Amino acid sequence: MASHSKKRSTKAGLPPGTLVHIGKKKNVTPRIILLDYDDNGVRESEITVADLADGTRFAHGIKWISVHGLGDTHMMEQIGACFDLHPLVLEDIFNTEQRSKLEDYGNYLYVVLKTFSYEYNETGERIDSDQISLVLGKNFVLSFLEADSTQFGSVRERLHAGKGQIRKLGADFLMYSLIDSIVDSYFVILEQLDEKTEALETELVARPQPSTLHSIYRLKREGVFLRKSLWPLREVISSLQRGDSPLFTRNTLLYLRDVYDHIIHIIESVESLRDLTAGMLDIYVSSVSYRISIVMKVLTVITTIFMPLTLIAGIYGMNFKHLPGLDSELGFFVVLGIMATISVGMLALFRWKKWL
Repeated sequence: MASHSKKRSTKAGLPPGTLVHIGKKKNVTPRIILLDYDDNGVRESEITVADLADGTRFAHGIKWISVHGLGDTHMMEQIGACFDLHPLVLEDIFNTEQRSKLEDYGNYLYVVLKTFSYEYNETGERIDSDQISLVLGKNFVLSFLEADSTQFGSVRERLHAGKGQIRKLGADFLMYSLIDSIVDSYFVILEQLDEKTEALETELVARPQPSTLHSIYRLKREGVFLRKSLWPLREVISSLQRGDSPLFTRNTLLYLRDVYDHIIHIIESVESLRDLTAGMLDIYVSSVSYRISIVMKVLTVITTIFMPLTLIAGIYGMNFKHLPGLDSELGFFVVLGIMATISVGMLALFRWKKWL
C-alpha cells in the first residue's frame, strides 16, 4: 500500500522556512472561517485571503480566523504576510509530526497542540493524532487545523450564544478557550481506554487467548504514544500560566491554572494505564502458566494411574506357558478387578491428598 505521508528527509537540504508538508496528507479543500465578535454580537463568515489583506484584521472587536486544511502553500504564505508571521512559524504549521511547544515572537505567541481520536480501518482501531497550531495576537487568534474538523464546535456555540465571559474578554481568553477545548477532548480518549482496559481485565480473568496478548500490547503502545504527546503539553501550559507574555491578562492566567490541573490529572491517568498494562501482561503470563500446570497435573494423574495397570498387563502379556491364573476361568476377571481396585484406590488417595 502506498504511503500518503511525507517524511522529514524530504526537507533535507532545503533552506529554513520552506513550506513542505510533513506527515499524513489529508485531502481537504482549504477554507478560512472568520468569527468577528465583541460584547454586542458575533459575525461568522467564510472568507478569502483577499479579505484578510483588505484590512479585516484591523476592524474593531476580536478576530478568530480558523484555517481548515493545509494543502495550499500559497494561501498560507499570504496569511503569514497579513499577520507578519515568521517563516519558521509557517514551516512548523506544515510540519504536522512535531511535539507540542510554545514559542514567543514578541507580538504574538505560537502554540502547537495535538488532538487524538480513534481511527477505524480494516485492520482494527488505533489512536490517530491531528496537529492544531494556534497563534495569539493582540486582538486576534489564528487556528490552523489539518482537516475540516468540528474540534472547536463548543467554543463556536458559546460565542454565538454569548454564554460566560468569552465575548466580554479579549483574544487571550479565546486562546484559553481553544486550549481548554483540546484538553477536554483528552478525557474522551481516556474513557475509551478505561473501557478497553476493563474489558481486557475481564477477559484475562475468564479465559485469556493469544488475541488477548495482542490487545494488551496494542493498549500498551497507545499508552506510550499518549504519554509522549502529553508530557510536552504540560510544559507548554506551565509556561503560559507563568504569565511571561503580556498578551495574557491576570484574569486569564487563573483559568490557565485550571487547564494545567487537568493536564496533570490526564498524565497521571496515562501513567496509571501504563502500570495496569504492565500488570495485565504479568497476569496473562501467570494465567497461561496456571492453565498449563492444570493440564500437566491432569495428564500426570492419568499417567500415574495407568502405570501399575500397564505393569500388570505387561506381565500377563508375556509369552510363558505357566503363569498364575492362566488356567482359571475367572483369572481374566480377577486381573480386571485388581486393576479397577488399584485405579479407584489411587483416585481416592489423590482426592485425600487434594491433588485433584
